[in-house]
Amino acid sequence: MQTTSTPTHCPYCALQCGMNLSPLPQGGVEVVERTDFPVNRGALCGKGRTAPAVLSSRVRLTSPLVRSGGTLVPATWDEALDRIAGELARIRAEHGPDALGVFGGGGLTNEKAYTLGKFARVVLGTSQIDYNGRFCMSSAAAAGIKAFGLDRGLPFPLEDIPRTGCVILVGSNLAETMPPSLRFFHELRENGGTLIVVDPRRTKTAEQADLHLMPRPGTDLALALGLLHLVVAEGRVDEEYVRERTVGWEDARAAAMAHWPEYVERITGVSVPQLRETVRLFCEPESAMVLTARGPEQQSKGTDTVGAWINLCLATGRAGRPLSGYGCLTGQGNGQGGREHGQKADQLPGYRKLDDPAARRHVAEVWGVDPDSLPGPGRSAYELLDALGTDVRSLLLMASNPVVSAPRAAHIEERLRSLDFLAVCDVVLSETAALADVVLPVTQWAEETGTTTSLEGRVLLRRQAITPPEGVRSDLEVLHELAARLGVEKGFPTDPEEVFEELRRASAGGPADYSGITYRRLVEENGVFWPCPTAVDTDGAAVASGAGGTGVAGGTGGTAVASGTGGTAVASGTAVADGAAGTDDCEDASLDAGTDDPSRDDEHDEHGGHGGHGVPPVHPGTPRLFLDRFATPDGRARFVPVSHRPVAEEPDDEYPVLLTTGRVVAQYQSGAQTRRVAELNAAAPGPFVELHPRLAARLGAAEGDPVAVVSRRGRAVAPARITPGIRPDTVFMPFHWPGEGRANTLTNPALDPTSRMPEFKVCAVRVEAVEP
Repeated sequence: MQTTSTPTHCPYCALQCGMNLSPLPQGGVEVVERTDFPVNRGALCGKGRTAPAVLSSRVRLTSPLVRSGGTLVPATWDEALDRIAGELARIRAEHGPDALGVFGGGGLTNEKAYTLGKFARVVLGTSQIDYNGRFCMSSAAAAGIKAFGLDRGLPFPLEDIPRTGCVILVGSNLAETMPPSLRFFHELRENGGTLIVVDPRRTKTAEQADLHLMPRPGTDLALALGLLHLVVAEGRVDEEYVRERTVGWEDARAAAMAHWPEYVERITGVSVPQLRETVRLFCEPESAMVLTARGPEQQSKGTDTVGAWINLCLATGRAGRPLSGYGCLTGQGNGQGGREHGQKADQLPGYRKLDDPAARRHVAEVWGVDPDSLPGPGRSAYELLDALGTDVRSLLLMASNPVVSAPRAAHIEERLRSLDFLAVCDVVLSETAALADVVLPVTQWAEETGTTTSLEGRVLLRRQAITPPEGVRSDLEVLHELAARLGVEKGFPTDPEEVFEELRRASAGGPADYSGITYRRLVEENGVFWPCPTAVDTDGAAVASGAGGTGVAGGTGGTAVASGTGGTAVASGTAVADGAAGTDDCEDASLDAGTDDPSRDDEHDEHGGHGGHGVPPVHPGTPRLFLDRFATPDGRARFVPVSHRPVAEEPDDEYPVLLTTGRVVAQYQSGAQTRRVAELNAAAPGPFVELHPRLAARLGAAEGDPVAVVSRRGRAVAPARITPGIRPDTVFMPFHWPGEGRANTLTNPALDPTSRMPEFKVCAVRVEAVEP
């Protein structure tokens, strides 16, 4: 038995908190404090501390299941894999490759996400692949690419937050969703900085704020425009910065000036004095940040909403400068890496665009296939789920539970039931897995090695600490076996480090360049920030090599050139990224950036520093982006003019109240894993409806009484939780539970035209008392 602790990372949110796993005498592991990881310094929330509970065979799958006579029954691995391969081959022969759907997840490691995308395109030949991360960060990604030319959740480390002057936190309840991160905001205030929270509820995070703005759900866009109007009107625009580092200001300015303060107050409910105070607090310090989360992003205008907040940063010179910038608080454990390496509908590894000929040539050479054999872009996540049972006849699903997590969930459950064939790989029998024809039990975080990429853009190594139960295999083994059964004998290794070495080559020269990152470096350096090309030449340029040619991402102020596909993109130094001939409106535009914090330009031995004996020094990674240039062809950030528009579904006489949704501290996402942990269930045993006392009085509802929330898509029932800390025109439901309290039965799948993000965060409902 192993007797030493294994340093690794939490399986849950994008903080990827460091932890040690220590073996127990009776078997299994326990979580032990790990203080050397800078993000959490040993602190963990209840989910992280209890994560080993889901490793127990009492709550997880340990045998393949195959549907027989309408019931899932145990089967051998060969029986299950043969069934999947046979059905996929049959459906492809009868209906074509695009009848095969693939759906991934933001919890998959980089190696798994990369291999899943390769499997879909090389083995199945299907364009119909996307993943549940589309429901998380896609609007912020789209806005970031429009403005900066690159999407990386945070362009700076979390450690910068305490040293800035002001943070506007929009639509994030990180005290419950990422509790260990709250210390950075406490330190901000201790250092004299200011925290402004924008949320229609007085959350535990809002209670920490110096100023709490409570806008009507769905009006964050108008709020940001109103603040920008005041910045102009009060003479607070950083004219030199705008002139030297941006383009498009006049159009964005004109759009903002149509949103005068009194007009914005009528739309949002935020008073004019609060608007003015927000501008003062944000503009007076030398540095400031705006951080958004799902609140403003999960809207049918989420891309424009985030764009408006970015415009506020650009107009005031708060982007691409030390201790300033816009950032997105990525949610899922590998939400950042999961959107970089090919499991998305329009993407190839390295954040390359699937419709870019040069990107296709580069990746096809790494994969050993003809570029013309790769399918084109497919449907986005909701559109793919909505197409199930029509032209998409089968689905291979990994690490997702859309029966609980998808908008208009009852409809999506019907679509899943209508499939000719459904195969699910999961660690537990989730609500979606229970509908499957075949369920494969796969390894978990502590039972396998692999990389994830945190919300900071820091690539990390999770390390195997225990042996998985007999009867459980890894997702990489599953894809290897299915590929072989479908006629592709090579190219799908089961060793994660071997997969990562191929991912390095595939990403080389792309926007998310991992080519200079190795497992050894991740261990020795406690993670490496991307972009990180292979080496830095003697002139200070960052050089990445790959099948597409010589590539670059910004070194420490030199010139950086990415694998030659004729575009120009940049950050610190000059970077040329493949496919970057112009700014792309889609969320995955293939533009590169790299900029280094001089504090990391330190001596490395074999893995960094200045090298020796004629060997170029290893690139140190890029903790801070955009300090010299943005990742656009001319190095300037783009203002994008936007204007307020209503949500897709406004209240009316039949549905007079707004519903917003979110998380609670003791549960995670669809709850498939956390609902199996007794300690977490004791803290958060089920759904509830949070409503204002005035609304409760109109209904005649008391605390704990069952109330029904009804939308145009369905009905959910849960106990009332009455609080003055929510707007009277709004109710809130957490989305972790299935059954009659399933919040996503109600939510609206109206899509953002750019990111294809559904409007989870606001829809019209009515609330009814339920007779006991």
